Amino acid sequence: MDTVSIKAQEGTSLSDRNTRVTMHVPDQPSCRAVNDVLSRIGDKWSVRVVMSLARSTKRFNELRREIDSISQRMLTRTLRGLERDGLVSRKVTPTVPPRVDYALTELGDSLTGPIAALGNWAMENIYAIEVARADFDEAQEGD
Repeated sequence: MDTVSIKAQEGTSLSDRNTRVTMHVPDQPSCRAVNDVLSRIGDKWSVRVVMSLARSTKRFNELRREIDSISQRMLTRTLRGLERDGLVSRKVTPTVPPRVDYALTELGDSLTGPIAALGNWAMENIYAIEVARADFDEAQEGD
């Protein structure tokens, strides 16, 4: 019988008895929860609101002016969702008229780095993506 000597990877041990591979497979409720969070933080309006609030606390109309083409209703829904998820805080100052300021929470602030990284990746790769799209569309026309 031939034997093969295999060098163990650092941090692992080789054993004839340990042939089963165990892998953590997330359960369905966990996957649904992650999908729910990703759908909130991944939609275009939430990303724009978070990045706008990363610069400073803003009032509703400041956000609306800064985020082109968002409707009042959509901004309200987005802010409520972000507030519900603990990413944005809403502070009402009892004046006439009441002043309402929106700011990122610590959790919301922790999201700005990943969003900025994704945005930078998109900027660095937009040309390659456009070329790939054109190639794909051309190939589809030929089929």
